[in-house]
Amino acid sequence: MAYLEVEGSRRIYFEHHEGDGTPVVLVHGWGATGRCWDTVAPALRAAGHEVVIVDLRACGRSDNDFSDVSIAALGADVALLCQRLSLRRPVLNGWSLGGAVVVDAASRLGENLGGLVLTGGATPRYTSTSDWPHGGTVADVQGVLDGLAADRATTLKGVAGAVCAKPVGDEVVVWLWGMFLEMGPCGDDSLRDLAEIDQRKTLGAVTAPALFLHGTDDGFTAHSGAEAAVELCSDARLVSFPGCGHAPFLEDRDAYLAELTGFLNR
Repeated sequence: MAYLEVEGSRRIYFEHHEGDGTPVVLVHGWGATGRCWDTVAPALRAAGHEVVIVDLRACGRSDNDFSDVSIAALGADVALLCQRLSLRRPVLNGWSLGGAVVVDAASRLGENLGGLVLTGGATPRYTSTSDWPHGGTVADVQGVLDGLAADRATTLKGVAGAVCAKPVGDEVVVWLWGMFLEMGPCGDDSLRDLAEIDQRKTLGAVTAPALFLHGTDDGFTAHSGAEAAVELCSDARLVSFPGCGHAPFLEDRDAYLAELTGFLNR
């Protein structure tokens, strides 16, 4: 087990699987843990890639009592981890909220960024505005936060059940729910911050290649938002997964891995 100190004596958990291929950093979504990549990481390792998996602040095996769990703080952690591990031009792959995290981290890595993968990424905006008509509202997010305050277990069970649009089995839903239950209460503030931030300028400044992997039936991050986000990038491609919801790596694993490994091998 490996840890990185990022806020005083507080630490985040990570795994570093060495390989001769392209380094890839896997960043989970809100409330989840690095274990969500358990159907992806083995395939990347088998293909020879250098794989890094991280548990964000207040999630999984990382400490829970951070004073700052903003997207900027999480992004700074990912960038610092890349630097500490001396990763050469890593590809950052962020799922859901992790998409916003890796966009922030990408801005910090600069020319050392190899590429960006946004898996149902909650970026450049998670909530809609007058000039970004994609996604839900800040009030919707507050409703989830209110539900967490009143009945955390049941609310997180509902979130887990809504992740996938295709049938994945009760076991997978319970597995996701278990991860969500590991999140400390301050992790709620990461979602609160996500509802407010706007990364359009940050995403537009990324010059490294970007790949958007997005389910057409995603109930958390609108597919139309991914279509609009691609247009902000100088070198980006959108791959849509018909009928998939928020986790195409669970709902259509083989097709997802084919697109991801193809991008890594560019």
